Amino acid sequence: MKVFCWILALLITSQEVSADEAEISGLIINHTITRSGQEFYRKFSERLNDEDALESNLVVNERPSARWGILIWVELEGQAVYREFLSPNVSQMDETAYRAAEIVLQEIDRRKVQSLFEDHSDLDKDEL
Repeated sequence: MKVFCWILALLITSQEVSADEAEISGLIINHTITRSGQEFYRKFSERLNDEDALESNLVVNERPSARWGILIWVELEGQAVYREFLSPNVSQMDETAYRAAEIVLQEIDRRKVQSLFEDHSDLDKDEL
């Protein structure tokens, strides 16, 4: 009986450890299609990697349009935090991507500060 309890306790603790290890943060997922979108993603992620360790996951999306150019948007926790139309042959992609990275970093910081003032004593975050 003691061996069974010991094995059961070992299994329970190993599942808890693996569940904690499964969380990954700091990913920047690329959903761009065009060469300009790929260049934006490369410069954007380059700028974010120059900063401290990113604690949030981001998704860079792109929707090309023959009429309007390229719509680029960045999602943080499923919400768009940056959106802009770019022409297909943007010559100043570095500045645009770096400006987008600064806007996203400011939004991440704003959300961190806001979460410090929220009261989660009664509800879990997914219940709000």
